[in-house]
Amino acid sequence: MSILPERTRIYQNHHFDSTRWNYFEPRDDDIIVATSYKAGTTWTQAIVAHLLFPEGNFPAAPAEMSPWLDMRIMPLEVILNRLTAQKHRRFIKTHLPLDGMLYNEKFKYLYIARDAKDVFMSLWNHYTGMKDEFFMLMNLLPGRQGDEFPRPPDDIHTFWRNWMTRGGFGWEADGWPYWSHLSNVQSWWDFRHLPNIQLFHYSDMLENTEREVRRMAAFLEIDVSESSWAGIIKAVSFTEMKRQGELYAPGGGHFWKGGANTFLHKGTNGRWRDILSKEEMALYDAACKRALSHECREWLENGGMI
Repeated sequence: MSILPERTRIYQNHHFDSTRWNYFEPRDDDIIVATSYKAGTTWTQAIVAHLLFPEGNFPAAPAEMSPWLDMRIMPLEVILNRLTAQKHRRFIKTHLPLDGMLYNEKFKYLYIARDAKDVFMSLWNHYTGMKDEFFMLMNLLPGRQGDEFPRPPDDIHTFWRNWMTRGGFGWEADGWPYWSHLSNVQSWWDFRHLPNIQLFHYSDMLENTEREVRRMAAFLEIDVSESSWAGIIKAVSFTEMKRQGELYAPGGGHFWKGGANTFLHKGTNGRWRDILSKEEMALYDAACKRALSHECREWLENGGMI
C-alpha cells in the first residue's frame, strides 16, 4: 500500500464518472463527504451545513450547496460554476472508492460507513421507489459507460443475491447493479491513519448524535458556540430532517415516488434480521471474506471510534 492514496482506477457507469474530478479546482479548506451509498450521506451533508451555518441560514439547500460531483445527471460545467461561485467553505459529496477519488493533503475527508445489511435494506427502498424518469435519465443520457441501469427485481431476495454475488465493475465481486459497498469501505479504511481522513459509523451517529457531530466539528476545525449546539442537534435529528425533507433530499426528492418522504425513509438499523435467511447470510459472509480485512469487517458490523 502506498503512503498516500492514489487514483489507480476509473469508475464509470450509469450513475457516475470519476474523471469529472479531473476538472475540479480545489481550495485548501475543501471538505469531502464520502460514502458508498445509503450510509448517511444526506445526514452528514446536513450536519456539515449546520456546522457551517449554525443559524440555519443556508445560501441554498444542502444538497445544492454540496453537489455530488461524480454523478452524471447534472452537467459538470453547472456544478463547477456553482462551486466556484461559493464564498463559504465548500463541502462536496462523492460515492467513489478512494482508489478512484482525487486525494489532496489539504482537504478534510469525512467518510461515513454503515453495516452492509442495513445499507441493503435502505438501498432496496431507494431502488424500488425510483420513478421511471430516473431510469430514463441514467440510461439515455449521453456518455453512459457499460450496461444500462436495470429496473429492480420484484423480489428483495433476488436483489440480495445479485448484490452479494455480482460485481458492478470487473474488479469487484459484489454490489450489482450499483458498485461494491464492501470494497468502497475497505478502500477508505486502508488510509484511516491519515490525519485528513476521518471515518465515522452510522450506528455511532444514531447512538449518540451530539458526540459524533462534535467529533466532526473538531476534525473539520469548525468552532461552534455552545449556545448553538442544542439547535444544531435538533435540526439534524431524523424527525426534523424528515419534516423538512424537500430541503435535504437530493433534488427535493423529485425522482422518488412519494418524494422526499420516500428518500428519507426510516433511518433505522436491524430491519434485515426479519428478511435475510441463514443461506443468504452465508452469501454475505463469503462476500466479506473476499472484500474486507478482518479488522475492517469488525468495525463495519459494530462501529466504534477509530
